[in-house]
Amino acid sequence: MARTKESVDLPGLVEAHYFSPFGCFKLTGTANGLRSVRLVDTKPCPAGPIPRELRTAVQQLDEYFKQQRTDFDLSLDFSGSTFFYQSVWKELVKIPYGRTTSYLSIAEKLGDPKAIRAVGQANRNNPIAIIVPCHRVIAKSGNLQGYFYGLDFKRRLLELENPLSFARQGSLF
Repeated sequence: MARTKESVDLPGLVEAHYFSPFGCFKLTGTANGLRSVRLVDTKPCPAGPIPRELRTAVQQLDEYFKQQRTDFDLSLDFSGSTFFYQSVWKELVKIPYGRTTSYLSIAEKLGDPKAIRAVGQANRNNPIAIIVPCHRVIAKSGNLQGYFYGLDFKRRLLELENPLSFARQGSLF
């Protein structure tokens, strides 16, 4: 389970890039933990030394994409984010690998079933893609809905985690 730090100091922001089957991700972090994992449109994906603070995150992402990891064990640094966003993100990390939940379910867990749109905005502003799994949140109807990197990307992540439930229908002809 991810651990969060809520301190506001930013001792030495470090960054690294990781090339995945889904594209190039830029990771940033501090001594307090991982601050962001964002897909970047950079070709080629920059290679270089990985700072000590980000080595475990890169290793765990690599294991995730190779389907060798179902849970992340990283310190996450949500400092500078609103209390509400942090509370949503803390609920997201509880969603089991290969499973989904709804925006409504998260709003209800936070004690306000009317906060569905606010939960959606928190998902949209999630700075730590994949590790804080906002891709696992879908509409109450079961339809895929909203994802910062597009619904195809979201479907591919869900398919990686649960191919029986989220694989695309093959063509018969």
